[in-house]
Amino acid sequence: MTVYFHEGDLPDGLDLGPEVAIDSETMGLRFRRDPLCVVQLSSGDGNAHVVRLNRPAYDCPNLKRLLTDPKVLKIFHFGRFDIGMFELHLGVETRPVYCTKIASKLARTYTDRHGLKDVAKELAGIDMSKAQQSSDWGSAELSQAQLDYAASDVLHLHAIMNRLNEMLVREGRMELAQACFDFLPMRSRLDLAGWDEIDIFAHA
Repeated sequence: MTVYFHEGDLPDGLDLGPEVAIDSETMGLRFRRDPLCVVQLSSGDGNAHVVRLNRPAYDCPNLKRLLTDPKVLKIFHFGRFDIGMFELHLGVETRPVYCTKIASKLARTYTDRHGLKDVAKELAGIDMSKAQQSSDWGSAELSQAQLDYAASDVLHLHAIMNRLNEMLVREGRMELAQACFDFLPMRSRLDLAGWDEIDIFAHA
């Protein structure tokens, strides 16, 4: 594994291919209170690119171009949060997208354990460490442990996606999953608009 660290933006001319695994690190889990600090990406080649964003300007045209490129599938785990953060702070709608957490909930109905650590262990045979999850991502200097943690969150998403796709096809739920992925950016927009705790599809 090689972790490429970039200040502010992805380098010019970087081609990560047609499917890119993406995750982000923030100062917390509230949209308007907690800023977006770090974005990590992998093309599925075993390497990761970690971008520490230049807050509050968020001047990252190459990253924004990738997030909105219609020819590049963006793979997330719980993309609802990352996509909302990107729209709020970067001003872009991320499409097209795939979410391994949604796929897991549709395919792995025999369990209620759909966190990335559990999914990665079962489907990719990877035992992930979450020790740095709650560290200070707004720090002026990121530690090697933080960089390694950020990388680990994207290195295995391609393999997990492929296994989940096999299960979704086997169970006849691929079309349902795709419809959920297509709706996901709008679900994130509803979160930003104040419906994050409200199920608008519920009867009550």
